[in-house]
Amino acid sequence: MSWQLASFVVLGAVLLGGFAWYERSRPPSQIVALVAALAALAVAGRLVLAAIPNVVATTDIVIFSGYALGAAPGFAVGALAGLISNFWLGQGPWTPWQMAGWGLAGVLGAALARATGRRAGRIELTLACGFAGIAYGALLNFSLMVSYGGEFTLDRWLTLEARAVPFDLAHAIGNVTLALVAGPAMVRMLMRFRERFEFRWRPAAEGGTKGPGLAGAATAILVLLLAYSVIAPTPAGAKSPPAAWLLAAENRDGGFSATPGEDSNTQMTGWAMLGLEAAGLNPRDSQGPTPATYLRRNVGDLRAATDLALAILALQGAGADTRRFAGRDLVAELAAKRRRNGSYEGWPNPTAFAVMALRGAGAGGRTGRSLVWLRRVQGADGGWGSVPGEPSDPDSTGAVLEALAGSRGTRRGVRFLRHSQQGSGGWALGAGGAVNSQSTAWAIQGLLAAGISPSSVQMGGRSGLDYLAARRARDGHYRYSSSSDQTPIWVTAQVLAAVNLKPFPLAAVPRSGGAGGDASSAGGSGGKSDGSGKGGAAAPPERFAGERAKRNGNSPGGKSSEAGVREGSGAAPAPGEQATPEPRRVSSTADAPQGDSGDGGGTSPLIPLAIAVGAAGLVAGGTWIIGRRMLW
Repeated sequence: MSWQLASFVVLGAVLLGGFAWYERSRPPSQIVALVAALAALAVAGRLVLAAIPNVVATTDIVIFSGYALGAAPGFAVGALAGLISNFWLGQGPWTPWQMAGWGLAGVLGAALARATGRRAGRIELTLACGFAGIAYGALLNFSLMVSYGGEFTLDRWLTLEARAVPFDLAHAIGNVTLALVAGPAMVRMLMRFRERFEFRWRPAAEGGTKGPGLAGAATAILVLLLAYSVIAPTPAGAKSPPAAWLLAAENRDGGFSATPGEDSNTQMTGWAMLGLEAAGLNPRDSQGPTPATYLRRNVGDLRAATDLALAILALQGAGADTRRFAGRDLVAELAAKRRRNGSYEGWPNPTAFAVMALRGAGAGGRTGRSLVWLRRVQGADGGWGSVPGEPSDPDSTGAVLEALAGSRGTRRGVRFLRHSQQGSGGWALGAGGAVNSQSTAWAIQGLLAAGISPSSVQMGGRSGLDYLAARRARDGHYRYSSSSDQTPIWVTAQVLAAVNLKPFPLAAVPRSGGAGGDASSAGGSGGKSDGSGKGGAAAPPERFAGERAKRNGNSPGGKSSEAGVREGSGAAPAPGEQATPEPRRVSSTADAPQGDSGDGGGTSPLIPLAIAVGAAGLVAGGTWIIGRRMLW
């Protein structure tokens, strides 16, 4: 049994055992109503404070419920609070872990009641709530390794713990504050309810116990649905947290900027459209001005070859007609900018983007000379630089590999990417530069275009996808690097294509039938790419479908949203753009020491053993408790 499967078995045992425990306790109708009311209060305690990073009233409410009502009702309050609140905050593979974490907080409250004879004072309640905040964070950090895969070592878990210190402390401090202020009063109120209802577990009648009935069947169905949410792929078009974050960053004019709060521009709007499309969302499916509306209104800004190519790629992915867009034939205009030697602007990046755009628009027959030029300026090390003759870099190499799409010259380019990968699993903009998310995303897309699985290209046991997973913030956006959160919209938009394993050009995303307000001409060029440049957008290799399903839409723990600090403006340049210096100040929010730049260790044999022991303990303990039918 693999450690992932063992983890899911333990998780399922906790949830199934907890709900079965509550069902077999035969709670009176008053307690059922009180559990529902407390679960609703716990949900409100999470939603009301959602704007404050990782501060929730849910944990304290669940602990107080378990303290006053018992372990089974406390577990039910916590598990229901995690499930129901995520209907607003987003369901995903993190939901069962949150349910289990808060359910166990209810059991902790019951254990405190038993240990103190239900005479715990303000200090004891406060300590329990503070401990629960830290323990809950540890469980959710463990869930990251299960959800994302990769190495399963104590070192990796400790690294995740170090990164989460600010958030776990915020959770614990919030719990302590609420417990100090309102803990004893709330416990006294719940205890009065309990005494009035005379809540206790009664022995079963002679002749055996009754079956779980309808409630038990509903519980089994719920557990099956939760198990499916853990292992099933995210459906196409589902709003993953990064895509939802990106949508929320859209300006009122329908456009996007590199950093929230800044004015929109056509380049960032194009990147954002591509990111949404890679996540399965058509950016034209929204009310009011859409990104396509913004491009239409600012079509006069599309003059350079790179700007035209980016707009064509974005509009094709949205299903718009780029040959008749705002009275202009963008495809013909781009093709007219090709130089006699086949290049665009004499640089590899604009040339690569032009090739991808023309291929996606069904004009691949005009790219032959450009492909020859790209092969001619390939570096001796197999890569490409931003200018012919300059040192190769992963950004340019990744973009050119997408343009070549598996044709001659890609093998040496892949070799360059393998050799330039850093110990953290990511890539840097150039020699001596900082490893960052954008360069890593371009390298991943280049590998995909060459038919190479990104997970198979590792350094120190870490792949580029592992590096990007570590850069994902609590609110869903991707950080530029381990020490900087600059230009988060730009970074997130470019990373989305990589984590969804989709190289450019993207296939057109079907519209949801909603109310798109862009009035763009539909149709696009359609078709399938056959590698000859005669079709439409290229679909990613089918062999990556399983990997894409595994990684698409995963949340790194599902804790409360991070209010990311967005300082600086010097993001790594996209292919075809000039680099800007790193900002003098960098964001430190959610960035404790990463510890991911060294070599990874092997899998610790103690962790699978601990999982097995924990599973055995859960089964034995649950059997004993249900058999004795005792009330804590």
